[in-house]
Amino acid sequence: MNSEKVVFGFFIVLALTLNFGFFLGGMTEINHHSVFELYAAIVVSLIATILKFGDSSHLGAVFLSTSLVADLQLVAAAIVWGVAEHTTKAGVTPDVTSIIVSLSGGALLANITSVILLIAETLSVRR
Repeated sequence: MNSEKVVFGFFIVLALTLNFGFFLGGMTEINHHSVFELYAAIVVSLIATILKFGDSSHLGAVFLSTSLVADLQLVAAAIVWGVAEHTTKAGVTPDVTSIIVSLSGGALLANITSVILLIAETLSVRR
């Protein structure tokens, strides 16, 4: 068993599950979405991105691009949340919450794409 592949797969799947856990809930209900889960999703996604830098194949480039998209979406969601929470009088309104959740949904799609690519790569290695 290749321990490098295990760690790589672990972080890809963990990024997906944390992102899914944050995304799940009411689109306009901020109390359905944990700020700590968002930050955990960002940290794990960044770790997964760092792990993807070592692969110089075409598939590795696609892995890296999907990870960068997820990072960008999650960081943007955190920035929107932080700006709304700390710089506006209204705070995190339902409109702002829907923006945060939508951005995490985009990251979720990028993470799903990464997992599908991981599965496809795993199936092609066995053949």
